[in-house]
Amino acid sequence: MGAAKALKALSEVPAENRNSKTEATIKAGAEYFLKHHIYKKSHELTKVSKPGWMKFGFPLMYQTDALEILGILAGLGYKDERMQDAIELTISKQNTLGRWKLENTCNGRYQTNIERKGEDSKWVTLKALTALKEYCG
Repeated sequence: MGAAKALKALSEVPAENRNSKTEATIKAGAEYFLKHHIYKKSHELTKVSKPGWMKFGFPLMYQTDALEILGILAGLGYKDERMQDAIELTISKQNTLGRWKLENTCNGRYQTNIERKGEDSKWVTLKALTALKEYCG
């Protein structure tokens, strides 16, 4: 999770403001997730490394999921065949209305709940559509 949040933070640095160390760190972080096909075990790609990462949520806070990592990589311009499992996972979760459900949530830990678990999520849908558009388009 820490690697995902570090890569997310570095991805927000405008490209023109990145130095060679920042670029190298982004490349190493991206390669780490690509080696794992984002959410799988690198030494056995048929197995999921973190099953919770397959449940999309918002807000994630310190946690992460496959959709967030896919979005980070796509936002950085990566279009790698090793992202295909995460693309397929994301597409498989889209419902007939073209939306994604909130599967993971921190509800109950804050003063207010953002959305309801198990229902269509505006935030997860936005993240999914953004990631797919950046990857495919």
